[in-house]
Amino acid sequence: MPATLSDTRLRIGPLALDVPVVLAPMAGITNTAFRRLCREYGAGLYVSEMITTRALVERTPATMRLIRHHESETPRSIQLYGVDPKTVSEAVRVLVDEDRADHIDLNFGCPVPKVTRKGGGAALPWKSDLFRAIVEGAVRAAGEVPLTVKMRTGIDPDHLTFLDAARAAEGAGVAAIALHGRTASEFYSGQADWSAIARLKEAVTSVPVLGNGDIWSADDAIRMVRETGCDGVVVGRGCLGRPWLFADLQAAFRAEAGEISRAEAAAQNVRPPLGDVMDAMRRHTELLVEFFEEEDRACRDIRKHVAWYFKGYGIGGDTRRALAMVESLAQMDAIFAGMDRAQPYPGEGAEGPRGRAGSPKRPMLPDGWLRDRSSAGLDYAQLAEAERDDGGG
Repeated sequence: MPATLSDTRLRIGPLALDVPVVLAPMAGITNTAFRRLCREYGAGLYVSEMITTRALVERTPATMRLIRHHESETPRSIQLYGVDPKTVSEAVRVLVDEDRADHIDLNFGCPVPKVTRKGGGAALPWKSDLFRAIVEGAVRAAGEVPLTVKMRTGIDPDHLTFLDAARAAEGAGVAAIALHGRTASEFYSGQADWSAIARLKEAVTSVPVLGNGDIWSADDAIRMVRETGCDGVVVGRGCLGRPWLFADLQAAFRAEAGEISRAEAAAQNVRPPLGDVMDAMRRHTELLVEFFEEEDRACRDIRKHVAWYFKGYGIGGDTRRALAMVESLAQMDAIFAGMDRAQPYPGEGAEGPRGRAGSPKRPMLPDGWLRDRSSAGLDYAQLAEAERDDGGG
């Protein structure tokens, strides 16, 4: 059913967001440095990369670093992943009791094999009783802190879970439900099924429904809201190398709500010349230095962003390779000094899909996982090994 927004605000429990936009958790990407960078461009809810619950309960150093927020980050949002109800609840209590989060999300959408083969991520909602136990326990442990879930449509087209799981989550008292319109078997390939988001919105009536999948521009976000009736959008790969997308989203939603004209929104769209892209990448690296407290590690981390930042810009292969091997801010500045800051925005070449799409594949699952929907007889000791990974998913 077509929809429009009467205002730009989105409520997730007690949280009131200025615009209905959420940064999707992305492993190795949405650390505090990237979140702060995106927040400098526009409003929204900026979620941490996926945190494994046992690693949090055991307080591994890497995990404790990942859950850190800068003082400028508010509200503070952390996504957790786990397969054992007790451990997930304990991890939630750590965040709540130590005042480390204003919002907690549970991951039931990750499709990567190292997660699904342990029964986690997008595989877990198939075990409906286990899913319900995890969500109910987490909501109780969260108390007044709003807890949400993010999921996929299912494991594959023959094993869809999103409607059953969403009803269970709604009954458990979650504050919102986000749906990526793909199955685990699709990974990030093909086209997201926005009709599933519309079906979910019809089924869930007491809490906001957020849509995720194939939002490459502000126009895509507005179109998703209009086509599905969802209450907000979750943006993942579309902002890779384009943190200014959040400025475009903020302007577009304000125009949709009638707060500014569409002409004003269009005028606010960020179409950066090359110099502005260079400045954004350098700012990102500075924030990474602050996060890692090591310049060389920050430079190693920024290398994976080079292709995304300069997609469509004519900077030459030698320059791209040099940036992809950068070792210091001084070296980055020297490379930038030889680039044409005035080179204009390349338009379509800088837009559209980015990030690895992968290809459809049979999901890796625990032996006998699809035999039935019950978790009876599961080996929790084996499944829980997945919760020890502190790499962020």
